[in-house]
Amino acid sequence: MSSQSQVSVLHKFKGILFSTMSSEELLHALDSFDVREDDVFLVSYPKSGTHWIAEVIESIPNARISLTSPIELGDVSKLEELKTYSERRVIPTHLSYDLLPVNIKQKQCKIIYIIRNPKDTAVSLFHYYRENPNLPYIETWAAFFELFLQGEVVYGSWFDHVLSWEEHRNDKNILIIFYEEMKKDFSKSLKKITTFLGINVNDSEVNKIAQKTSFSEMKNNSIKENYDLSHTICALTSDRNLVFRKGVVGDWINYFTSKQKSVFDELFTKKMKHSELARLLEEIS
Repeated sequence: MSSQSQVSVLHKFKGILFSTMSSEELLHALDSFDVREDDVFLVSYPKSGTHWIAEVIESIPNARISLTSPIELGDVSKLEELKTYSERRVIPTHLSYDLLPVNIKQKQCKIIYIIRNPKDTAVSLFHYYRENPNLPYIETWAAFFELFLQGEVVYGSWFDHVLSWEEHRNDKNILIIFYEEMKKDFSKSLKKITTFLGINVNDSEVNKIAQKTSFSEMKNNSIKENYDLSHTICALTSDRNLVFRKGVVGDWINYFTSKQKSVFDELFTKKMKHSELARLLEEIS
């Protein structure tokens, strides 16, 4: 891939790569965003399960919420568009803690941060790069792997992103959800989310939500639905069919060579040596 093609669809803001679908003007204007105290922010590094968890939250009966498209997607008119929602807003974003609009921190809005095993995340992002016209086309997994390690991909380094949020993991307005844990024990994770949001659900409702938001069901729905701009949950999405590839845990093993695994593990150990979240992630992955 030539650096020229990377330049044409990506730009840097505060040292982090963004797709041109997030305009520089909008990124600069985020601190003026009109935040409401009951806003909920659904945050993750790209390809960590945001779509799935957004659909889960949207499926909660009597929640009286509106799922918006990501706060950083589009141009500066996005900030006006977000004012038009009358119900409680659930707003997705892939921003690191440092880039999050300052008003969100001041108003202590509820934030759900989703973490997924970085090896699976890297593989998923590689496929996304290859299939999405809004991202540079990268020829090989080996080339992408190097970019991922260096943090020279959209939204920067996975390690830095997670660590920026980990610093705030004990803030009472932040809930950390592990993608793998949610796959393993859906009911328990969903109850964590509903309790955090102050919404009551009973067991039969939990079962219905589990059925409605199973991976195969969502994949079928995305094929049936026309591409719907109002239903964009990821700031990189150009086609909903790109979103639901496999959704499995542990697919990385089919991509990483033993050398890549040892290089990655060494970097993980170095970067995350004081990280409690990394320890928990290794336990459940």
